[in-house]
Amino acid sequence: MRAGSWQKFVSLLVWTGLSLPLLIMIGQAITGHLGPDPAKALVDSSGLWTIRLLWLTLAMTPLRIITGMNGWVRYRRRLGLGALFYACIHLSCYAVFFLEGEWVALVREIVKRPYIVVGFMAWLLLLPLGLTSTRQWQRKLGHNWLRLHKAVYLIAFLALIHFIWLKKLGIWAVWPYALLLLVMMALRTPVIKRAIQSARINK
Repeated sequence: MRAGSWQKFVSLLVWTGLSLPLLIMIGQAITGHLGPDPAKALVDSSGLWTIRLLWLTLAMTPLRIITGMNGWVRYRRRLGLGALFYACIHLSCYAVFFLEGEWVALVREIVKRPYIVVGFMAWLLLLPLGLTSTRQWQRKLGHNWLRLHKAVYLIAFLALIHFIWLKKLGIWAVWPYALLLLVMMALRTPVIKRAIQSARINK
């Protein structure tokens, strides 16, 4: 398979993978397989997929560092947009099913419930990253584009806090996500990055 054909095939797989959770949720909603509390199931599922896709987005650079293959970074934007898409579904489901579409009530909830404040902040920070993810914006913003998109680390931290707080089970309930985030952050540090690159060259 030619390189161009392979890239198109992988891109198709990525887009298909990004669509599957939504199709599954829609299918479960239509067939009545969302459990005793469908609204909560939709909010929880969309929120969980937001975190999974955000973590996958963050994993692209560490995978490039470990393997030495730049191809991983090619899919980072799509995964990031997928995370934003499911974050919007998550917020919309909460506003429609729990607040009955009253956005004024959302403001009250944000003030009243700390975990919603943290989650809403993560969503607000994620929005400009999605809007400025194109090459055109990259050229317009120059070095400021990189500074802006480094906010993804703060977004991941806020999303993790939101997840922990919402579950009310403490860090141990979500330790795989916390550990994975810690490892991915560590792999980006110059010392570890140089050590991995040196080990790969000396093979």
